[in-house]
Amino acid sequence: MKIQATEISEIIKQKISDYESAIDIAEVGTVIQASDGIARVYGLEKAMAGELLDFPHGVQGMILNLEEDNVGVVLFGEYEKIAEGDTVKRTNRIASVPVGDGMIGRVVNSLGEAIDGRGAIATTETSQVERIAPGIIDRQPVCEPLQTGIKAIDAMTPIGRGQRELIIGDRQTGKTAIALDTIINQKGGDVTCIYVAIGQKRSTVARVVDELKDSGAMEYTIVLSASASESAPMQYIAPYVGCAFGEYFRDNGRHALIVFDDLSKHAVAYRQLSLLLRRPPGREAYPGDVFFLHSRLLERAAKMSDARGGGSLTALPIIETQAGDISAYIPTNVISITDGQIFLENDLFNSGVRPAVNVGTSVSRVGGAAQITAMKKIAGSLRLELAQFRELEAFSQFGSDLDKATQFQLKRGRRLVEILKQDQFQPLPVEYQVLIVHAATTGRLDDMPSASVESYERQLHTLFETEHRDLMAELRDTGKLSDELKEKIDAVLDAFGESFNAV
Repeated sequence: MKIQATEISEIIKQKISDYESAIDIAEVGTVIQASDGIARVYGLEKAMAGELLDFPHGVQGMILNLEEDNVGVVLFGEYEKIAEGDTVKRTNRIASVPVGDGMIGRVVNSLGEAIDGRGAIATTETSQVERIAPGIIDRQPVCEPLQTGIKAIDAMTPIGRGQRELIIGDRQTGKTAIALDTIINQKGGDVTCIYVAIGQKRSTVARVVDELKDSGAMEYTIVLSASASESAPMQYIAPYVGCAFGEYFRDNGRHALIVFDDLSKHAVAYRQLSLLLRRPPGREAYPGDVFFLHSRLLERAAKMSDARGGGSLTALPIIETQAGDISAYIPTNVISITDGQIFLENDLFNSGVRPAVNVGTSVSRVGGAAQITAMKKIAGSLRLELAQFRELEAFSQFGSDLDKATQFQLKRGRRLVEILKQDQFQPLPVEYQVLIVHAATTGRLDDMPSASVESYERQLHTLFETEHRDLMAELRDTGKLSDELKEKIDAVLDAFGESFNAV
């Protein structure tokens, strides 16, 4: 068989026309040092701060330091496998994580990967881990309450949607319990919750997840765990990743609540990274930008303007103090960034007052704007009376004779302390909080033994649940205690008080 020259030329022309050049151009560098979750990479002159890098063995890193002849990188994953001489590739993209409704009900790590054994997360959208906080024009003032279900907070230090309220206190004083109660209280509402555990024991995180499941709260909650056994880079990035989850809901006109538990351990993880990266240490060996570390995180919590959808992201950062010292470096930093603080006191906790909220030190800088009208109306005198009670209680311990007015204030104060006590994981609807606070501030408990207050409150709730649901429904729906409604409630309270005292 003869091959024609024309056939050969046709085949060559066809091959030439079909040829596609597939050249893979990538900027690569070389690891010159790797240890303790940190790598120094040479040869990436055009790299960006915060950019993701691909290392061998599926490990990723994020650039934190840009130096003259190398970049400092924090490593995520099995950083022990990275060695000197390894080749590193640029990705040309800033660190990002998957976001979306598919994350709800899942337990994830700091990279947004599922760690609950339920398979991969079905979501297609991603969001940058570090984002600039919304500007002034894009926000609106906090004006909508976010109910915690805790009487001592909703009555005196209210939290609004878009607010940043710090929960601060010594270890084992009930900080996490307040945050979990707030999450549980959102059941049946329109708020998606994110719980970020930073530097916690894995057993503690497992207990939190079980409690949320038992309460039915995992149906609207994302749990992000960067446990104590994980590397400092994973703990450092965790709150920013959690914030990215929350921003997805905020920017889509929805409402989200994020708990950072806790930012003290986050600051410690960042200090470790900074010292390993040879950044100059400052006060308590923290780097100079430790304030910026938390301010750029918490500023992302906001109530968006109506033009931007009206969504909100509310933040509850937690800080652990040492021996009640709120004037230490990290506590003062975070207090100055947030819109108020709930201070939990060791002495109150040990004396049986739980939640152990110190009324004098706790404050909400949003105030009545984050309360329903009914609560604002009846709780105005509550904080003042409690503060006066604390002062008189300390004075009365000297055993001097007390006049009748002082004795009356002490008696009233003890009843107020009793009504603010509340069991863990039992948040109370706001209309029932208004009911018991109204009963106490109008003197209906003054002549009752302190030991009977709990029983009085329990029976009162049962009475209104079974026989006067219409009054509670009106209070809940309107949020106002009109003169007509107040008269009806007062009549029921008076009748109930007579029958209760008769027993």
